[in-house]
Amino acid sequence: MSVPIHYYLILSAFMFLTGLVGVLVRRNIIVILLCIELMLNATNINFVAFAEYLHDLGGQIFVFFTLTVAAAEVGVGLAIVVAIHRSKDTINVEEFNLLKW
Repeated sequence: MSVPIHYYLILSAFMFLTGLVGVLVRRNIIVILLCIELMLNATNINFVAFAEYLHDLGGQIFVFFTLTVAAAEVGVGLAIVVAIHRSKDTINVEEFNLLKW
C-alpha cells in the first residue's frame, strides 16, 4: 500500500509554514537557523515525494546536494553566531547591527 502524494505535500506545507513563521517571529539567531533548516527539510520532502511519484531518481539526488549545502550552512552560520556572541554577549537579532552601514 502506498501513501498518496498529497499527504506528503500537506506535511511539507505545514513544515515550511512553521519554519517561515519561526523566521519571521523569533529573534534568537539559533532558532532562526533551525527554522531555516526546517524549511529546507520541507522542500526535501517535496523533492523525494515527487521523485517517488514520477519514478525518477533526480529528486533524490537533488536532496543529497541540498543536505550537503545545509550542513555547510549550519557550520558557517554557527561559526558566525559564536563570533558575534563573543563580541556582543548576545544572540538576539535586534541587539546587534554589525552589517549596517
